[in-house]
Amino acid sequence: MLGYQLAQASVVTNQVFDRAVSQIHQLRKVEYTVLTLVDQNEGLTAAQLATALAFTAPNMAAWIERLSRRGLVEREQHVTDRRAMHIRMTASGREMLNQVTQAIRDGEEQALSRLSLAERLMLIELLQKAAACRSSR
Repeated sequence: MLGYQLAQASVVTNQVFDRAVSQIHQLRKVEYTVLTLVDQNEGLTAAQLATALAFTAPNMAAWIERLSRRGLVEREQHVTDRRAMHIRMTASGREMLNQVTQAIRDGEEQALSRLSLAERLMLIELLQKAAACRSSR
């Protein structure tokens, strides 16, 4: 069963994340995800982030506030909609994201060393396709 196998595989990747990120940088998975989305979509609004992550607006605001207090993101007033805020990476946020992403890559490469590079790339592609099913339903 696919769900069971995904859950078993996630044990490995969760351990990598905990060792490489949570324990060293005190960054939660959801915070890493928010940072990644902001980095890849500069100027995203909090509402757009909430929609992308299927969060409520208050929950998204709390995560943004946590990241902002740490100096990893900053909020900028929307030019035409005074209620909306653009979320942008700070230099220290981008630096941390780069360090953390490399630590995750290194940890996953070691933890998944039984898989060839081609197998890891295929797995990533298949997981991306499976995740894309979420928005089409």
